[in-house]
Amino acid sequence: MNRLNIICLALLLALTPLFVAKAAAVPGPAPYTAAKAAPRDVISEIIDVIGLKPRFEVRSANIENAAAVIYNGKRYILYNEHFLDAINNAVHTDWAGVSILAHEIGHHLNGHTLSSQGSNHADELEADEFSGFVLRKMGASLEEAQAAMQVLSDERSSATHPGRSYRLAAISKGWGNADAQLMASANGQQQQSMATRSRSPQQAREQMQQQPTRANTVAQGLDSRLVLRKVVFNNAPDEQFFLTTRLQLVHMTERGARIIGKLARTNNRDYPFYFESDYLQGLFVTDSGVLVNQRGQRVGHFS
Repeated sequence: MNRLNIICLALLLALTPLFVAKAAAVPGPAPYTAAKAAPRDVISEIIDVIGLKPRFEVRSANIENAAAVIYNGKRYILYNEHFLDAINNAVHTDWAGVSILAHEIGHHLNGHTLSSQGSNHADELEADEFSGFVLRKMGASLEEAQAAMQVLSDERSSATHPGRSYRLAAISKGWGNADAQLMASANGQQQQSMATRSRSPQQAREQMQQQPTRANTVAQGLDSRLVLRKVVFNNAPDEQFFLTTRLQLVHMTERGARIIGKLARTNNRDYPFYFESDYLQGLFVTDSGVLVNQRGQRVGHFS
């Protein structure tokens, strides 16, 4: 897409609606269904995992696919809604559309749109790597993170874009970096959990008396911007539980917000997540956000 076309497309912004969508069930997308039937707040999900505020607007527009542009000093992500629907349907997962939007956000966050040079191999690969990193953080497999690029990219490099193998490698690199971070965090938490379980009851009580805020962090309130999902337990429907953007399970009490667990990954495809907690033993989470106990009984859900 040349600069003149981008400027002309940007002029259409006033005539195009803001991209508005609602979140799908945590922790990740189910096999793709039509966007209008199950819309998602994809931008918020992407921003949540990188911990930054969106300094851009996302608009649907009459363009070929998607683009990151600056117009009148303001940043935009433009996308063709029909294009995203088509690529999602082609690869049978909405991770494809997520990866495309993550790629364009990567252009903005890496400062590529501040340059007047246009598309180039280095910038495209950096945005691809960012996309892979973000999708792994969001829960996508490597295959899902690469799905859109497998279909959309040319096998050979052009003057502005690298060939398919280079782009897939960049996505794999970003995905691998995020995976290494998540694994390191999970291993550290597991070791800490094992050490906690190995303590005698007397030792545990003594440590909690000495460090009362370590395992029972209490705050006076919970910032709504930190809330990712509400958690509903069947046996306590009136109690307030939330999953934060840091994947912490928080219970709202009269004294404030109390952290009682943390969401972590498993190697089980049926139950890809579980809560590490000294209070909730054997609590697993399905792909659709259903909470089950060790006997496979449904005990709650994300809402």
